[in-house]
Amino acid sequence: MATNTTTKKPATEACAATSDSTETRPEHPAHREPTLVGPPLGEGQEPVTVTLSHHLRIDGTDFTPGAEITVSPDYARRLRGQGFTART
Repeated sequence: MATNTTTKKPATEACAATSDSTETRPEHPAHREPTLVGPPLGEGQEPVTVTLSHHLRIDGTDFTPGAEITVSPDYARRLRGQGFTART
């Protein structure tokens, strides 16, 4: 039977090592750049922001009614045709 010859770090050292990471987080979600949801943009297309009128799940992410998402113009047209966008 083999034995482990490495020693365990005390809990305080392990926590200090993980808290010194250089990962940066945005201060507030509203300050983030809007991310594109759904299919990618076509060549020369600009993203469109739509407001949802119904619950929608895209790529494993749930969006509630009233949520504003940024999508490609083709996908926005499909969502409007299927009744997922709010009238504005």
